[in-house]
Amino acid sequence: MTPVVRIPRVVVIGSGVVGAAVADELTERGWTDVTVLDRGALFLPGGSSSHAPGLVFQANPSRTMARFASYTVEKLSGLDVDGKWCFNPVGGLEVATTPERLDELHRRHGFLTSVGVESTVLAASDAAALHPLLGEEKILGGLHIPSDGLAKAPRAVEAQARRAISRGARFLGGQRVVEVLRAQGRVTGVRTETDEFGADVVVQCSGFWGPLTGALVGLPTPLLPMAHQYVTTTPLPDLAGRTDPVREASAPILRHQDRDLYFREHGDRIGIGSYAHRPMPVDPADLPAHTSMPSSLDFTPEDFAPSWDDARALLPALNGTEIADGFNGVFSFTADGMPLLGEHPGLRGYWVAEAVWVTHSCGVARAMAQWLVDGHPEFDVHGCDLNRFTEAQRSPAYVAERSARNFVEVYDILHPLDPPASPRPLRVSPFHARQVELGAVFGEAAGWERPLWFEANAALPEVGRIPGRGEWASRWWSPIAGAEALATRERVALYDMTPLTRVEVSGPGACAFLQGLTSGDVDKSVGAVVYTLMLTAAGGVLSDLTVTRLAEDRFQVGANGEVDVDRLRRLAPADVHVADVTAGTCCLGLWGPRARDVLAALTDNDLRFGYFRSRRITVGAVPVTALRVSYVGELGWELYTTADLGLALWDALWAAGQEHGIVAAGRSALTSLRLEKGYRASGLDMSSEDTPSEAGIEFAVKPGTYVGSASVGAPPRRKLVPVLLDDPQHVVMGAEPVYSGDVPVGYVTSAAYGYSIDASIAYAWLPPALAEPGTAVQIEYFGERLPGVTAAEPLFDPEGKRLRT
Repeated sequence: MTPVVRIPRVVVIGSGVVGAAVADELTERGWTDVTVLDRGALFLPGGSSSHAPGLVFQANPSRTMARFASYTVEKLSGLDVDGKWCFNPVGGLEVATTPERLDELHRRHGFLTSVGVESTVLAASDAAALHPLLGEEKILGGLHIPSDGLAKAPRAVEAQARRAISRGARFLGGQRVVEVLRAQGRVTGVRTETDEFGADVVVQCSGFWGPLTGALVGLPTPLLPMAHQYVTTTPLPDLAGRTDPVREASAPILRHQDRDLYFREHGDRIGIGSYAHRPMPVDPADLPAHTSMPSSLDFTPEDFAPSWDDARALLPALNGTEIADGFNGVFSFTADGMPLLGEHPGLRGYWVAEAVWVTHSCGVARAMAQWLVDGHPEFDVHGCDLNRFTEAQRSPAYVAERSARNFVEVYDILHPLDPPASPRPLRVSPFHARQVELGAVFGEAAGWERPLWFEANAALPEVGRIPGRGEWASRWWSPIAGAEALATRERVALYDMTPLTRVEVSGPGACAFLQGLTSGDVDKSVGAVVYTLMLTAAGGVLSDLTVTRLAEDRFQVGANGEVDVDRLRRLAPADVHVADVTAGTCCLGLWGPRARDVLAALTDNDLRFGYFRSRRITVGAVPVTALRVSYVGELGWELYTTADLGLALWDALWAAGQEHGIVAAGRSALTSLRLEKGYRASGLDMSSEDTPSEAGIEFAVKPGTYVGSASVGAPPRRKLVPVLLDDPQHVVMGAEPVYSGDVPVGYVTSAAYGYSIDASIAYAWLPPALAEPGTAVQIEYFGERLPGVTAAEPLFDPEGKRLRT
């Protein structure tokens, strides 16, 4: 007898463009028992979707976000409401009025090419020819994306809602959720002001109301609602009769990012949006809940005045018009500009899809539906994960400051290594004071201050051996970093590895838990260190871990951040305890051919234990867990102790290292060294979209049964390989497209100069046929094709002799 499979009951909170799309995507996959609730009226409930200008630009430095946008274009292009369009593919045009912006447009073209979106960087005359109001003399060039366009957000809501309803879903307006019902750690339903709805799954899609909705389940929803100005002009004679009123627009949507402006046609009028004004945070609790459009606030003309001048300077035809109407519309911003997607860390069945704009709405909804129905989205979403932030990063003060900064910088030219200015410093290791004394230049990641290089090393003789590089790659870089890398290879260096996440997994079931969860064999003797992977059911690399067996029932797991911690906690059985011990501990990497000389002077313990083994030792007076591992490919140890003893550990090693030429080294040197050895960075070089064999780490997979094992051995669709650029002056940054002839065939993940091999390295995903060593390819960098050749790895010390000395 065939078992009956019960369709989960789903309640979606919020019927805007995200909630409607989630209902559509779920019902398309057979989850048809879906109820969508909204405090407002259907299908114009008054949230951001109700007033969104609807410009869909696909260009985004995040591959995931760009592909979310591309799916939105694809889906909405096929939808209508009673014959009326949901998407008008007028194209997108981003213009440059400065040389710096023109360079940025070439870089954005590279991003788009790497994700498969067609675009072209145009000369000023060709760009101006695309828009009736744009003069050639006003610009230096433009980026044209033919598939961009206008989404009619309210219509897109209704079209997707109708499809969901036709499959069994129901949409109910006037239903404000006031309580989320739960039992035994799982959601069981919701209660509104008038009714109660049972549910196995609740999906929070309430937009800028998110912090209020999340509060019902004790979930900080780290987004900041902010007002954003939009105006519509009086009619322009130049546009009269040009556009069919039904289509609203025929010219490309236009971005003038040098002045934080965007433009679109409304028939014979122009709509103008501005990010140039002061941040205007909004408390959702202060918004009127029972008006038809609570997200549309009174216009503040004084804030728009400078933008009006800038708009008329770019489009002189506006000089004959006035602002007919305007409003300050509320949208959601986050600290890093990414959405908030995923399951509540402490309440099973409660999911979140927040801080999502119309541009990415359909792609996000598909990812959420795949996550719920299939177990994981097809696209990598670790950068969007709700649980990616630390507790400090979820604090109201942090969210407010970083989100406001994100608003201000939304159209700025941002270097990938340029750290935000504040609130800093937030998280510092016990070594911070010593690093400041040595002139550390700090970057920031996950709130941690991380030295990039040390000015105290400026006098190292190796500095003179470091080649120069282009202007963009020289930002947030110094030849000192190259000297630190060479000093590591030739002598010994001290690296602060404290920001790496450390998790203690303990209890009677700890070994069995980790053995079944990961791809490696962690059931080894006490003291063993194992490099292993967490995989999706399809075999994609969720994360790589370093698992050290400290005792029969206790393990230290080196993880890749809060998402890994959340995954371990939610999957751990009752007899396993998972504790994030990062804040109370610290770590120094002592690496280089003289590392043993330094450490031997400080301990009586036997240091002759093998590679990928650990031992408890004392360093001076400091008890230390020493792991014989290296992220730079040199002899040495990761040395762990409690935070209170960290400074004593640093001082002891620093003093003992003086006679051996020890240096403090930063993240820039480490990146170079790891790429010379081919060590992958999870989330950057590989993700849930990539299998171990494709990523070149199949050695981390054990025979047997574990999550994702069924996919191991499948033919690789692509391979991650190093490319050596022909010209050592050419150093790229990552995310650039790779060409074979005139055909884009892949993209760069990580890149750095390899000081030990005297070559510029770019790791790239390529088709298997092009991944063989010796294959000629080109990397597009700011519009220029840089020749290179694929190479065998590892590029340095291929036999690994230095590690095992």
